[in-house]
Amino acid sequence: MAEETVQKDDKIDEKSNESLENAVDKIIRHHVYVSMGMGLIPIPFADFIGVTGTQLNLLRKLSKIYNVPFSNDFVNILIGSLIGGAFPASLGPRLGWSLAKMIPGQSLFAVSTSAVSGACTYAVGKVFNRHFSEGGTFLSFDSKKARAYYEEMFKEGQKVTAENGK
Repeated sequence: MAEETVQKDDKIDEKSNESLENAVDKIIRHHVYVSMGMGLIPIPFADFIGVTGTQLNLLRKLSKIYNVPFSNDFVNILIGSLIGGAFPASLGPRLGWSLAKMIPGQSLFAVSTSAVSGACTYAVGKVFNRHFSEGGTFLSFDSKKARAYYEEMFKEGQKVTAENGK
């Protein structure tokens, strides 16, 4: 079972009355906002790289909370496997809108990429939070089993990003 406190570098005070769930929710939402900002980068694929780095950082922080060993390279493969398996829902639009940024004057694509990037990060955070809270590790993660939940959380993440984009 995970410890009920979060390390200070995750900006949660050990003495606060915040529950683990609230602490994790704050960490996920912070990374959603960062991903939304990365989605606004007007350079094709720079946004994609930035969001991937943000998701790696999110999973590093979640793994620290749950005392799960973290390997940057291995986790990057897991993220790709999870998101790639849900390609029509999240990865396809992210790549498409990123490429569309090459068309001059297409700021709409940056806004769309921002929302999808935030929703994707939200879903990744929720999937791994559930997995870790059930005692899972990166080594025991099965992206095929997690895809349905990822797609559900991606839809929920779209609502979250729409609320925060107002």
